[in-house]
Amino acid sequence: MDLKRLERFIEKRKVSLIGSVDENGFPNIKAMLKPRQHNGLREFYFSTNTSAMRTQQYLQNPSASIYFYRKGLIKYEGVMLVGKMEVLTDQATKNKLWRKGDTLFYKGGKTDPDYCVLRFTAERGRYYCDLKSEEFVVY
Repeated sequence: MDLKRLERFIEKRKVSLIGSVDENGFPNIKAMLKPRQHNGLREFYFSTNTSAMRTQQYLQNPSASIYFYRKGLIKYEGVMLVGKMEVLTDQATKNKLWRKGDTLFYKGGKTDPDYCVLRFTAERGRYYCDLKSEEFVVY
């Protein structure tokens, strides 16, 4: 498995899907914009609302998955990563992920208490393409 190729594949995606577990143990999926930053296939950073349902679910149960896909005319490719999601509220991390247009969502700016960062840390993954799938470990 060429993990660098999978990293390049993920970088080209404009949308990601994130999964959480609700209070009854059921999976919940949400579409998000692509991660703001990532470190290889190991860490991914998303910005979101502290008050969001998904954020609250991660605080209760950090088990998570993220998924990236491309659907062509014939070929479908997907990469799922499984790991843990942390909710980060420290100002240094919030400053690092902040973008100019974020004031549209967070009126209080970088210090808005409803602005937080989700850090996903992958443990393993699964790649699917052309009716075949392959598991891999993320280091």
